[in-house]
Amino acid sequence: MRAVVTGGAGFLGSHLCDRLIAEGWDVLALDNLITGVDSNVGHLLNSPRFRIARADVSMYIDVPGPVDYVLHFASPASPVDYLKLPIQTLKVGALGTHNALGLALAKSAKFLLASTSECYGDPEISPQHEEYWGHVNPIGPRGVYDEAKRFAEAITMAYHRYHGVDTRIVRIFNTYGPRMRLNDGRALPNFVYQALARQPLTVYGDGQQTRSFCYVSDLVEGIYRLMQSGEHLPVNIGNPQEITILEFAGRIRAHFPDAPPIVFQPLPQDDPKRRCPDISKAKRLLNWEPKVGLEEGLGLTLDYFKKQYAAAAK
Repeated sequence: MRAVVTGGAGFLGSHLCDRLIAEGWDVLALDNLITGVDSNVGHLLNSPRFRIARADVSMYIDVPGPVDYVLHFASPASPVDYLKLPIQTLKVGALGTHNALGLALAKSAKFLLASTSECYGDPEISPQHEEYWGHVNPIGPRGVYDEAKRFAEAITMAYHRYHGVDTRIVRIFNTYGPRMRLNDGRALPNFVYQALARQPLTVYGDGQQTRSFCYVSDLVEGIYRLMQSGEHLPVNIGNPQEITILEFAGRIRAHFPDAPPIVFQPLPQDDPKRRCPDISKAKRLLNWEPKVGLEEGLGLTLDYFKKQYAAAAK
């Protein structure tokens, strides 16, 4: 089996490449490295089953030879990145998804779209189930990411219905683990970077907004099971254990002796107040649910971040 993984040098894409290689697949990773980094897949470069190519999938995708699966993971995925790169985010969600679907169609390959819980926006129900249409501000600053992914889901279903492409859609909830960038702007790396740098931990609003954090190995397991399934409609993959941002900051501080204090800043526009997946569908269809608890996952992730911070300081 041969897979093309767009965004293969990113946080999630690189872990997916690891899993596919371990399962005996040949993998071609495509990445323009605007948010991904070569070092994420450096350990795979000696594998005869792995190859990486520099490519902007918003422009064109040309892959010689047979392809069995196209997995579209290319996109900025943190607020810092997509607010800094709004046009690129919209283009990879629209043109990039179109090109990736075109490749799948040309190669008679299966296709999987990495979508997001941000399709639900600032939700009016919790937990969020796949039939909920969402509550999104299309012209707000976060709309560049939310609407790019919503369009990506729409064109994926159009290719499935019109062209008969065998498609899958995974809605990914907050995920963490090694290979996240310390400066990527999401809650976990932000708190860890500030703790390592002896800076106050910044909580936005009153900190009562919630998130649910899924360790990356659990997420990849869910995605791999979805790949093997026959489900075409979106499936939530995430950890339903909900925690407030303020409590989460406290969990991070507990791992650092003499940790700096927590400070509060105004809540960014359209920041979701609750984020928690309903994973009933994944349990039923994929026999999947997360296995790694938050403290175990935090320990593994903090070890990685501490090594990265120490190496950068040298």
